[in-house]
Amino acid sequence: MDELHLAAKVVNEVKKAVVGKDDAVVKALLAILSRGHLLLEDIPGVGKTTMALAFSKTLGLSYHRVQFTPDVMPSDLTGFSLYNKTTGQMEYQPGALLCNLFLADELNRATSRTQSALLEAMEEGRITVDGVTHPIPEPFLVIATQNPVGASGTQLLPDSQLDRFALRLTMGYPSAGDELDLLQRKLKGNPLDQVNQVISTGQLATLREAVDQVFIDDVVLDYIIRLVRSTRSHPRLMQGASPRATISLSSLCQATAFLRGRDYVIPADVQYIWAEAISHRLLLPMGDSGDSRQALAIAAEVLDGVQPPRLR
Repeated sequence: MDELHLAAKVVNEVKKAVVGKDDAVVKALLAILSRGHLLLEDIPGVGKTTMALAFSKTLGLSYHRVQFTPDVMPSDLTGFSLYNKTTGQMEYQPGALLCNLFLADELNRATSRTQSALLEAMEEGRITVDGVTHPIPEPFLVIATQNPVGASGTQLLPDSQLDRFALRLTMGYPSAGDELDLLQRKLKGNPLDQVNQVISTGQLATLREAVDQVFIDDVVLDYIIRLVRSTRSHPRLMQGASPRATISLSSLCQATAFLRGRDYVIPADVQYIWAEAISHRLLLPMGDSGDSRQALAIAAEVLDGVQPPRLR
């Protein structure tokens, strides 16, 4: 199908700049196709920002990038009203969020007040300043990076914000061969310079509409619900995944089936995306807060404990 060919072109173009992380690139595209936001968590220097910039170039999206520090203010993101002496009116000055792709670099170094400025934008695609609502251009996507909890100058993101990210991905160190490939490419120039736009925003909208048409049988929906509900009664969790997580997971499963060339979802699609879609939404006891490895282990435990359906 033409739409599947377009999606493959996006993946191949991003891989020009992101070496040896094919699974992360594909899953990042799943978030984009399902209209979700993406959180990249890892140590500095493994390619989180590079991947975000590669997607912005490949998709032809206007983007703004903010390096988060404790002195970044909410108005830097949402904008502010400024008095115009000539007209005698307050005029809105747009903030960094007014774009198609907002890259939030090291989001967990900002204050909670600044982080909260993202919530309305991520959920509703709009921002409100001085009681006036301003729409954000479509499509709108947030790709945020964060250093592991405990790194210097970081703090935990609130669970209300984590719940608005469709996926949390970890890049990880490259293999020795991939690191050599990366060095060889870097010696020839910036790999991002080789990344070109391969689809338009209109074609991206077409891809998303194709994903929306992917069929999910009621037995698969029941499987998704049973998985999510199992997190809410897990003895090692203070709080399980929300209904927002259920909706997001189902959309991600549709995108997974689409990229695999099917127009219907099977349990294997749910299993493929489950851990990255759910683990960041699980609230651990206070002493373990922010332990992504433990959250991933619990997510895997839940997946193993719920019987998948058999499709006829």
